[in-house]
Amino acid sequence: MADVLAIGAHPDDVELGCGGALLAHVAAGDTVTVLVLTGGEAGPGTANRHQEQRAAAETLGVSLRWGGLLDCSLTPDAATVRLVEGVLEETGADLVYVHAPDDSHQDHRAAAAATRSAARRLPRVLHYQSPSTLTFNPTVFVDVTGFLSGKLVALKAHASQVELSPMVEPDAVVAAARYWGSQARIGYAEAFVPTRMVLDLAPTPRAAPAARREQAQVVAERRAVPRDLAALLD
Repeated sequence: MADVLAIGAHPDDVELGCGGALLAHVAAGDTVTVLVLTGGEAGPGTANRHQEQRAAAETLGVSLRWGGLLDCSLTPDAATVRLVEGVLEETGADLVYVHAPDDSHQDHRAAAAATRSAARRLPRVLHYQSPSTLTFNPTVFVDVTGFLSGKLVALKAHASQVELSPMVEPDAVVAAARYWGSQARIGYAEAFVPTRMVLDLAPTPRAAPAARREQAQVVAERRAVPRDLAALLD
């Protein structure tokens, strides 16, 4: 079991960047917390983005924390680092997802820099892609074939952004997941650039032949194209 912390500068950042992976963590029994550093006040629309984010977190089945910082004014200063450190300590997270460092949005860059400092002693720190990410060369992939529909449902909670921003359109989200899936040789994937990614290779009991066959069947089913994607894209 893992304790996971996903950090976004604004509401909907986490859902876009790693929503499928978070659903996979929840399904595996991991404890997942989302930290949203600002309220997204400078984004498109006038909707209550706090309410949208709370609805999305409920859809994902994760706990939600707010940073209380100001949209478009994030800085990776000591106060922001301490804020992230506090949530890391509170949650006991040993795996962190956050923005990629090379990004055209200053808040995304600041969130990545502050998190890398706050998580400097953690064994696993992964950076996700945003629509404004520049250089992005992922080497870690999470199979989200069985969770892509759930990711789209979570994104729909951010109605103000889906309606007003082409970057959050469901067909674009699916196309990106299919592209990264092709790179990972699976159906649909989310991609990540690691600052660190330590694998736990502790020995586990060898599965019996029947159990191995069941595991292979589960893998095959997860690689199949989700049947309900078309309905969600309508």
